[in-house]
This record gives sequence, C-alpha cells and structure tokens, in this order.
Amino acid sequence: MAFPITHIKGTSLEVTEALKELLEQKFAALEKFIGDETDVSCNIELSKETASQSGDIFRAEATLHFMGKKFRAEATTDQIEKSIDKVKQELEREVRKANNKSRTLIKRGGAALKRMMRFGR
Repeated sequence: MAFPITHIKGTSLEVTEALKELLEQKFAALEKFIGDETDVSCNIELSKETASQSGDIFRAEATLHFMGKKFRAEATTDQIEKSIDKVKQELEREVRKANNKSRTLIKRGGAALKRMMRFGR
C-alpha cells in the first residue's frame, strides 16, 4: 500500500510531476507507521513567500489524519526540498511519539493486571 497523499496544494508555486514524485518518495518512509490502518489521509501545502527574494522563502506544511488524531508540521527554508525533508522528519517524530505513548500505556495496564493477579489486589 502506498502512502496516501490525498491533496497537494501549491501557493505561488507550480506543483510539477517531479515535485509530486519527490513528495511520494519522501513520505513513503511514513508508510511503516500506518500498518493495516485504512482511514489515513495526508494534505500537503507548498508555497513560495513572495515578500522577499532571498532567504527562507519556501514553505511546506503537512497535516496527517491517522489513528483518529491529527498530526501537523510546517517548515520554511531556502529550498523546497529542505522544507519537505523537515516536514517529513517532524511528522515522523510526532507519529513515533504517539505510537510509543500508546504502547507504554498498554504495557502499564498489563503490568498492573499482572500485579493484581500475583498479589490479589
């Protein structure tokens, strides 16, 4: 199953096929967190700040709806590829943190159940 990028929007920037392929390639790394989940969507917005001609003018923003939660990341750098990388890394960090949090909660519940069975409390 490919990573589901449902919508790509370009503001003051043309979204070319090469840019779409780059997004699919970069966000494919997040596929390992999805597993068998079917209700997943990812909206990506790419923009070019028109106020200045140099510096941090390329902005990428992504919203991932997954596990009934919303994960959001944005980055502004001097190159669109760097912005995409930073957004992907931030989303990966957020999803990993949420997965670890739920896994830890399950382990704590199992440990409490084990204690109750052992000591009868």
